[in-house]
Amino acid sequence: MNELESKKVIGLMSGTSCDSIDAALCEVHPDLSCKLIKGINYQYPPHIRAKVFQLFKGEASVKDVCQMNFAIGKCFAQAAGVLISEFGKPDIIASHGQTIYHFPFDEKLDGISLKSTLQIGDSSVIAQETGCLTVSNFREADICAGGQGAPLVCFADEKWFKCNGNIAVQNIGGIANVTVISNDCPAFGFDTGPGNLIIDYCMNKFFNKPYDEDGKTAESGKVDESWLDCLMQDDYYFKNPPKTTGREYFSPQYIENALKSAPSAPEDIIATVTALTAKSAAAAYERFIDRKLNEVIVGGGGAYNPVLMKFLRSYLPKYIELKTHEDYGISNNFKEAMAFALLGYCTYYGIPNNLPSCTGASKRVVLGKIAY
Repeated sequence: MNELESKKVIGLMSGTSCDSIDAALCEVHPDLSCKLIKGINYQYPPHIRAKVFQLFKGEASVKDVCQMNFAIGKCFAQAAGVLISEFGKPDIIASHGQTIYHFPFDEKLDGISLKSTLQIGDSSVIAQETGCLTVSNFREADICAGGQGAPLVCFADEKWFKCNGNIAVQNIGGIANVTVISNDCPAFGFDTGPGNLIIDYCMNKFFNKPYDEDGKTAESGKVDESWLDCLMQDDYYFKNPPKTTGREYFSPQYIENALKSAPSAPEDIIATVTALTAKSAAAAYERFIDRKLNEVIVGGGGAYNPVLMKFLRSYLPKYIELKTHEDYGISNNFKEAMAFALLGYCTYYGIPNNLPSCTGASKRVVLGKIAY
């Protein structure tokens, strides 16, 4: 393996919400620290984004998947191109891609496991469009090693968040996931449940808005405690880690079925599903984290929702400090893109970059594929 050197890396990420492509130009150092130079949110062209949601819903042909794999690759290349135009070419581009299906279950067909995941946005397209070495497809190797291919950001959390005691690093994107970092055990993590996914769906359905800006709609409503208790009975919340979930589980059909017993006022619906995100995370800490937490550190879009943060504060024991990534000098908005910049750096140097304690894999492996 080559001697490690600092590298300029553009991390590219589009999550479950598919609200934008996050592009983060970072400097990654041999000690695996990562400095954000600049981050941007690159909006998908509207018809492309609409087509991605057709893929999510299963309303697409194989032809559509094929075409969108290249089209999304060009969108990711354009996002990187904005940073390249200002700062020049990086040493590496690390692209998570756009997940369109994630199936972490060991179902079999003719004795062959169907456990799988699919992220589109072909790395060869990105490499050719930008002229930069591009690392992609981070989840597959972990699945092949017996893991669930997620959560992967735990690797970065372990490197970046140092603690005196026990901390939970909670990301709230479309899906919410936690990494537990302790002085006396390896880092471990899992998906706690929905993040912004159900909130966004209901905001679009009832208010024709993509999300609840600053939690204002939730703030205007009232939590329906009986409906919230009903929602909290879902089997996923009781399933032991390692575990991951996604849009395949918390699907439009799932949400529509849940809405059958919802309160009549749309504002109350938004308040309640916002509370669900917070309460399911807090319940997961209580059920699955066997040590007393000192801090919960929130990142992702959910960190910008003051009502969601208020709910989380109310569901946590008072002795736990509630902070955001910004308190540690890490961007709430671009943390995941930064994490994939780190993962891409490790792939380039052949450094194992999964955490079996988080994904359930049988061993440490090098994640990612390289396109020149």
